[in-house]
Amino acid sequence: MNHWWNVPLYVSARGLTTSAMPYRDGRVFEIEFDFIDHQLLIKCSDGSTTTLALRPQSVADFYAEVMSALRGLGIDIKIWTMPVEIPNPIRFEEDKIHASYDAEYANRFWRALVKMDEVLKEFRARFIGKVSPVHFFWGSFDMAVTRFSGKPAPERPGADLITREAYSHEVISHGFWPGNKDMEAAFYSYTTPEPAGLANVVGQGKIRPSKAFYSSEMKEFFLLYDDVRTSDSPETTLMDFCQTTYEAGANLAGWDRAVLER
Repeated sequence: MNHWWNVPLYVSARGLTTSAMPYRDGRVFEIEFDFIDHQLLIKCSDGSTTTLALRPQSVADFYAEVMSALRGLGIDIKIWTMPVEIPNPIRFEEDKIHASYDAEYANRFWRALVKMDEVLKEFRARFIGKVSPVHFFWGSFDMAVTRFSGKPAPERPGADLITREAYSHEVISHGFWPGNKDMEAAFYSYTTPEPAGLANVVGQGKIRPSKAFYSSEMKEFFLLYDDVRTSDSPETTLMDFCQTTYEAGANLAGWDRAVLER
């Protein structure tokens, strides 16, 4: 699929799923993280299934169990085993260091994603141009939905293959990122290529809610997760943030909004 939309995970009624993936023998299979019963479910279109418990264990042991379970279903695949978008990566088959699984927090994180997914899908439905699904990127752990103007973007000199494909056209992206040691969890919005003047719209009162801010370092708008969670209507607060940051970017970038929106 274009822009790697086949790669991320998608929110399901019980957790996160790969969605159906074709296999070379004509079957399709799906792998789903169940954060209610804390299981990994592998399901095939021929009716065969297998289940693995989600529990504290090393990455290497989990990887070995998953690959063995796939082979048991007659699915023989190879994957690139080097983690991405994390510091000091260790290949899956070699990682005996990381071995945690907190069932309570896995469930709580997923339940938060369920509510975000609902709002972002409603926001997505307002746009009739090209738009991505609402998806969860397992590398950076961010949920995202991306709108396209329909116009190609300037090439990025030196960009890798993944970046070139992701940003081949003008986009405005919205989503959620759970944060790191330098920044707490937040919703975000960015327009790329960034039009002149976008950094100034917060001071002009064009972005809602008022707690949203622009990072000149990241070139993105942010709204902290806790500011959404503790607001009178989290759904309305998040939708306002998405809509106003989209309008700011689209207007300054000269998008044909009359054609692209309902």
